Amino acid sequence: MAVVTITKENFENEVLKSDKPVLLDFWATWCGPCRMVSPIVDEIANERDDIKVGKINVDEQGELSMQFRIVSIPTLIVMKNGEVANKAVGAMPKEEILNLLG
Repeated sequence: MAVVTITKENFENEVLKSDKPVLLDFWATWCGPCRMVSPIVDEIANERDDIKVGKINVDEQGELSMQFRIVSIPTLIVMKNGEVANKAVGAMPKEEILNLLG
């Protein structure tokens, strides 16, 4: 499944109303560790049909960043049934990201 760019406009439909768990990647273009995590997140999106993967650019989506109290990036958040099920901050290997999904 392709990665979805999440904005405040599509957040409700893509994340809150999703019938699958959603892995959210909060990132920015200037963030080195984000560039390390991004290809891993893309890979997971391509491998797993049972989840949805969304990316949120913190510079463009300040409202969502504030809503989730993002202070460091990359931050990965797993949403299940509209609730935060898991959260991790910083670059991490694929295995750890998969563990977040449970």
